[in-house]
Amino acid sequence: MNPSQKTVLIPVPNLDFDPSEVAASWRILSARGHRVIFATPDGRAAAADPLMLSGEGLDIWGCIPLLKKLKLLGLALRANAAARADYAALQSERAFLAPLSYAELRQADYDGLLLPGGHRARGMLAYLESQPLQDFVGAFFDSGKPVAAICHGVVLAARSCSPRSGKSALFGRKTTALTWKLERTAWNLMRFCGRCWDPAYYRTYVEQSGEAAGYRSVQAEVSRALAQLGDFLDASPAAPDFFRKSSGLFRDSGGDSRPAFVVTDGNYVSARWPGDVHLFAKTFADLLEAASGRQDAG
Repeated sequence: MNPSQKTVLIPVPNLDFDPSEVAASWRILSARGHRVIFATPDGRAAAADPLMLSGEGLDIWGCIPLLKKLKLLGLALRANAAARADYAALQSERAFLAPLSYAELRQADYDGLLLPGGHRARGMLAYLESQPLQDFVGAFFDSGKPVAAICHGVVLAARSCSPRSGKSALFGRKTTALTWKLERTAWNLMRFCGRCWDPAYYRTYVEQSGEAAGYRSVQAEVSRALAQLGDFLDASPAAPDFFRKSSGLFRDSGGDSRPAFVVTDGNYVSARWPGDVHLFAKTFADLLEAASGRQDAG
């Protein structure tokens, strides 16, 4: 094995992970010479959220046979062409087709950990609520090795306790995640303009009676795990290309990072949504390689 090659673990649920966040990250890490291993709850091969791949079923007529093939909102919300191509390539990757199970993961086997997201409760709950996976993630943070989390993957990180401190692995760290603004916009699109028969499609967790709006959002849950509310970061209005970064209308690419917003705190990197994924994965690869350089120098 190339001594500069690092082994990265990407755990996913069996169903409904975000195709962009997984496949683009895999492609970028693999292109940099790193080995990517996958894990699922039971060791069976996984599949991305089909609505995010096809866009079918996201429009208001999406529950009607034949008509659902007509996509308007679905074309805008689904994974873009580059991400769909990455996912098609991933489906022939041996490590993706033969994943490990969460129960057999050992922290010593990996140089880095990447936690992707996805929003559809049907599949994502098995990932976000897995105690074995949370235990592994908490211990991995304590190891000091590079960790990356994007979108709902940050929820998994927030729920994972550090064995050393007994607190969230994110306590004392700065992070971003899917913002309430982005989550609420997608939710409202479904409720009023799209998948109205399944309005909570974009809300993995919805508020219970008596809870404030957004209490169960990604941003709110992650913020409750932090040392202080100011440790949750989003793009500043003073930042260059703020509209591109904040509107949800633009996604980054291999050649254009202007729409992306990524936060790095030591050996931890986080991002908000699929529109950040290229800069997110590249930043994580940089952390892996910098960690390798420090080890070699030592």
